Amino acid sequence: MKPRLSMVEDQIIKRGIEDPRILDVMKVVDRHKFVPEKYSESAYNDGPLPIGHGQTISQPFIVAFMTENLKLAPGHKVLEIGTGSGYQAAVLSELCDHVYTIEIVDELANESADRLKRLGFENITVRSGDGYKGWPKEAPFERIMVTAAPEEIPEQLIEQLAEGGIMVIPVGKQYEIQYLWALTKEVGGIIKKEKILPVRFVPMISK
Repeated sequence: MKPRLSMVEDQIIKRGIEDPRILDVMKVVDRHKFVPEKYSESAYNDGPLPIGHGQTISQPFIVAFMTENLKLAPGHKVLEIGTGSGYQAAVLSELCDHVYTIEIVDELANESADRLKRLGFENITVRSGDGYKGWPKEAPFERIMVTAAPEEIPEQLIEQLAEGGIMVIPVGKQYEIQYLWALTKEVGGIIKKEKILPVRFVPMISK
């Protein structure tokens, strides 16, 4: 069995991810092309991997779990904070209309933009910038995913979430327990929050 298929069977389906669209996408996106070459043989293992600059590519299950909790539809415009190597953006792009993704580390942003273009992902726009500020020019977004942990949920991201939209975000200090939250902006801008999973992410940094 191919490593991608084993990853989906053993790490994702067995932990309760059921959305067939997500399972299908993670069977075809080549995770090994999003990690440094020296880690390519470990790309489908059950854990995060370093990608340089103090950043990581998330554990495959976490990628699937966060994606499932976004409840994506084909027409959605998505904002991702923390491009990293571009793997999560690639997965999202197969399930929505367009992904706008921000990476604070200039080198990673440039590398990921080149990688995603080379691999044929045409509905992803990458830029270097401060994720705390979001992407006001393209707001509002039906979905927002944050892949690094702030200590508090950035207000500007909440403002850029469309009414009826969902944000999935890890929150907490670096060396303390962090939790993944799902936020829904209901009619009238009322925010509903749900704590869904203890996690460990790199800290979200600001310029």
